[in-house]
Amino acid sequence: MRKACLSLVVLPLLTACVGTIAKTAVDVVTLPVKVASAGVDAATTSQKEADEKRGRELRRQDEERGKQLRLAQERCSKGRQLPTDDCAAVLRR
Repeated sequence: MRKACLSLVVLPLLTACVGTIAKTAVDVVTLPVKVASAGVDAATTSQKEADEKRGRELRRQDEERGKQLRLAQERCSKGRQLPTDDCAAVLRR
């Protein structure tokens, strides 16, 4: 009787432990595959995506140059130029 009661208490605990251990083992085994596939996805950027990214960067740089030119023109026209401003070239535009 005592063994039967003990097995009724221990059996669910063992089943839960075995299930957890099995799930952990599966996670450990599949983790390198998941990491490797994520790395491959990140490393394989298509040419189209690379071109789009480069285009965005060039547009951003062009906008920044235009902004700096407008600021330099404004400073030169007001007589508040910076030592780095080339007012002769800026006002000629």
